[in-house]
Formats: sequence, structure tokens, C-alpha cells
Amino acid sequence: MKRTNVLLSMALLLAWSGSSSAEHRGAWLNKVPSKDRAAVNPLSEDPAVVGAGAHLFAYHCASCHGEDANGKGNHPSLRTSRIQNATDGELHWLLHNGSLKNGMPSWSSLPDIQRWQLVCYLRSLSNEMQESQ
Repeated sequence: MKRTNVLLSMALLLAWSGSSSAEHRGAWLNKVPSKDRAAVNPLSEDPAVVGAGAHLFAYHCASCHGEDANGKGNHPSLRTSRIQNATDGELHWLLHNGSLKNGMPSWSSLPDIQRWQLVCYLRSLSNEMQESQ
């Protein structure tokens, strides 16, 4: 009987920890409305915007995600395939709405153009990954 209780407790703990980490695995993607998912970055063709996005990242994001965007503590890396495979619209939506439950603040106070600059910077991380491979 005790063993059954221990096994049941372990199973519940694993189920709970799995569901609580679902956001870290990208469950936020399921919350993005179709129109936002399909949004096109108006700055995506301007490579000069990456520098502005890097500056914004250093000021607003690096304290949690690390200066190199590889993650820091419980904050995820932004170089993962989940982030790099997200659409520009999905990333813009996340920056606007945040994921407060998981410690990601909303950056809706930033002008829209700056959120798009951050998306451009995040896209540049993919290029850096390819160049370093």
C-alpha cells in the first residue's frame, strides 16, 4: 500500500512538472491568434535594423536571457529551434503579450517598431548559429 502511494505521488509529481514546463517548451505558440501568427515583419528586409534590435535586446532582454541569448537561470535560450522556427508574427505576439506565468513580461509599452526590431535581432541569431557550425 505504501509503495502504491509513493508511486502515485511520483506519477502526479511528474505529470505536474511536465505540465508546468509546457510553456517553456513552447505552449505559448498555441495561444497566438492566426492573424498575429501570419503578421509580416515590415523591417525584415533591412539588415541595418539588426543593430537596433541588438541594442534593445541588451537593454531589455539580456538580464534574463543572457548577453549571448543562450539563456540564463530558468530563462530559456532564444537560439533554440522552437524560437528560430517561430514565425515573425509569433515572436512579435510574444513580445507584445509576454508570458507572465513564466516570468516573461509584456513589452507592449515598447513602440511596435521596436518589437519588430527585436524580432529582426532574434532572426540574426539563427544566422550566427549557421555561421558558427
